[in-house]
Amino acid sequence: MNTQSPIRFESLDLIEPLLKALHAEGYTEPTPIQRQAIPHVLQERDLLGCAQTGTGKTAAFALPILQLLVKKSPAAGSRRKIRTLVLTPTRELAAQIDESFQRYGAHLGLSTAVIFGGVGQGSQVSALRKGLDILVATPGRLLDLIDQGHVDLKGLEIFVLDEADRMLDMGFIHDVKKILKIIPKTRQSLFFSATMPPDIQRLANEILSNPVKVEVTPIATTAEKIDQSVYMVDSKEGKRFLLQHLLQDDNVKMALVFTRTKHGADKVTRFLNSVGVTAEAIHGNKSQNNRVRALDNFKRGDTRVLVATDIAARGIDIDGVSHVINYELPNIPETYVHRIGRTARAGAEGKSYSFCDQEEREYLRDIERLIRQKIRVETNNPFAAGVYVPTKPEKTEERPPRQGGHGGGRGRDSRRPQQRSSSAPRSESRRSEPRTETSQAPRGIGAFAGNARNTSSRQQEPRRPQEARASAPRPQTSSARTGGHGSGSASRGPGSQSASGSSAKPRRPRGGRGRSRGGGGGARSESSSRSEKSPEASGEKKSWWKRLTGSKE
Repeated sequence: MNTQSPIRFESLDLIEPLLKALHAEGYTEPTPIQRQAIPHVLQERDLLGCAQTGTGKTAAFALPILQLLVKKSPAAGSRRKIRTLVLTPTRELAAQIDESFQRYGAHLGLSTAVIFGGVGQGSQVSALRKGLDILVATPGRLLDLIDQGHVDLKGLEIFVLDEADRMLDMGFIHDVKKILKIIPKTRQSLFFSATMPPDIQRLANEILSNPVKVEVTPIATTAEKIDQSVYMVDSKEGKRFLLQHLLQDDNVKMALVFTRTKHGADKVTRFLNSVGVTAEAIHGNKSQNNRVRALDNFKRGDTRVLVATDIAARGIDIDGVSHVINYELPNIPETYVHRIGRTARAGAEGKSYSFCDQEEREYLRDIERLIRQKIRVETNNPFAAGVYVPTKPEKTEERPPRQGGHGGGRGRDSRRPQQRSSSAPRSESRRSEPRTETSQAPRGIGAFAGNARNTSSRQQEPRRPQEARASAPRPQTSSARTGGHGSGSASRGPGSQSASGSSAKPRRPRGGRGRSRGGGGGARSESSSRSEKSPEASGEKKSWWKRLTGSKE
């Protein structure tokens, strides 16, 4: 077939209801992929179609499928069975394909439905129970409903895998293989994609049966009407301000910005909104309602910038996108073709800007090798590598260490000597000085007593001299803890041993009124032993309290 000769849809042997729907949509001439694919599909041949994004692949399989289903309509009164299954990688693409089937088949009376995850399955199950001719689905939700017994594919006649490279190359291959085991072996299979790497092509050839290959352009060739350029930057900060700089141009009416990660999409969206640019994000973590609302706002022009991830690139079919901006270059070269294919659709013109930092130089070389052309480096770049130097944040004053909190403990830094308050010598000396058996007061307490006279009334009142009693010579108890009631023993010195051969350990004195340990008999109570104090210790304690409080007799 001569793809260069002028041809109209009427020459493709399409039935009148389809031609009527095409005229209503304003389509008169088929695209190259449509001119080559439609006749082969009408002949019920398996087909492997490769065409760049935005060239009308959906109509290339939707129009002939609708015509085949009408010619093989089931008997009147019989329950509808799913005769065509279309698998797509994204929810947005599934919804748009379903919409295309409804528009093109408006005068045919066929029933269509779309199922995908992220929403409740109630309405989807209801549509399946009524009977369908065409089902458009994403693999995950389809397998869920098959397991629940809501989907019957025994009567399937046509199987379509759209965006085949993405489906087979990005985690969907296992789901696709499960579905291929469920559907009938005798069927017509159609594979369509914008890119077809050799390994994916080999796998597709194994699934297809004697397929016809339709390739209207070299693999991964970008649209001729897309003006591509790349901006070399040095840092992430340079990318942000470069994006803000480019969006100041009024010619950027509808911009689609792509990032590699969901977190990156949210981060760019927040930045744009903070500088006064209306932007919304669309990615896999967004609920279906949020994604639909963001797309609708973008289509109406309420949102100027739509930030998306790679997986969403396959499902965005919006006319009027003036600019595609690769905020981050994709690490898969074929993804670049899908991204920039969102602009210059249906014969329009568009522009593509790509930001490339030091880590992405290798990605750029892979992309240029795939598309077989050099991307123009933009020279009018105020944030070019080596020109823009990101400003470093000023050093903030080091925060002082935290003191004690409300939790009852003290911060680790508050125990450091160089950061201790005025009362630090007291606590430091108390920890560092060993316990003595002399009657002299500890030096730390004496130092605190010297400072106590100058403290204001708002400071904490000094504690009573409990420490002095602790530092005084420990009196020896006259009773040994033998565990028996009424069994006393004579007082022994520190070096003496009891009858059992163990040394008697003096008990630490306790404050308050003592309780008798003995049960009577000849044992003396501990309270009486603690009440015996030497005159020297009492006199020292008395003079220490005078120095501490400054009182006079």
